Amino acid sequence: MIKKLEDVIKYNFNDKILLERALTHKSFNNQVNNEKLEFLGDRVLGLVISKELLEKYPDEKEGIIDKKFANLVNKKTCAEIGKTLKIKNYLYLGPSNKNLERSTNKIISDCLEAIVGAIYIDGGLKNSEKFILNFWEPYIDKSIVTLIDSKTKLQEYSLKKFKKLPKYTFFKKTGPQHKPIFRTEVEIQNSKKIIGAGSSKKNAQQNAAAKLIKILNI
Repeated sequence: MIKKLEDVIKYNFNDKILLERALTHKSFNNQVNNEKLEFLGDRVLGLVISKELLEKYPDEKEGIIDKKFANLVNKKTCAEIGKTLKIKNYLYLGPSNKNLERSTNKIISDCLEAIVGAIYIDGGLKNSEKFILNFWEPYIDKSIVTLIDSKTKLQEYSLKKFKKLPKYTFFKKTGPQHKPIFRTEVEIQNSKKIIGAGSSKKNAQQNAAAKLIKILNI
C-alpha cells in the first residue's frame, strides 16, 4: 500500500514509517499520529506557495497576492488535491471516523499537509517543494484572476465613503446540530439592516454583504 501511494505522490521515502505516520489519524492512534507532521507541513506549504507566488507575479499588489495565497493553502484546496491523489484509500482511521462524511474533507486536508511535512523531514525542502509545485501548479495557474469577496468589497466601499467599517451582528442559529444555519445582520451608515444566511457565521456574513452590495448597487 505504501509503495502504491509513493508512486502516486511521485516521492519514495527513505523512512517509510514517516509516511505511515502522515496517514495515521488520531482516532486510530491517539499517541502516534499525523498532527505534528500536519503542523509542520502547513508551514512548509505556506513558505513554498508564498515564494512561488512572488516569483510568478512580481508586479502584483501584496493584497492580491495574499488573497491568492489564502485560496491556495486553505482546507478546501488541500482537500481537493488530496481527493485527486485518493488519499482516503490509504488513511488509518478509527471506527468513529470511518463513516463521517462531514469530517472527511478536513481529515484529507490535514493528511495532505502531514505528507508535506513528512517529505520535508525525509528529503528536505527541495523535495517537498517539488511535491507541492507538482500538485498545486494547476491551482496556482488558475489563480491569475482573483475576485474580491463580498465582505472585502463592502468594507472597502464603507471605509472610502464613510470612514467606518460595516457592522455585523450575529442574529441567530437554527437547524439541527449536524447541519446548522446561521443568520447574520449587516449594515453600513445610512443603510438598512440586511440579513444573510449560511452554513457558518463566515458564510452568513458573506451572503449578507453580497445582498447589501446588490441593494446599494455597488
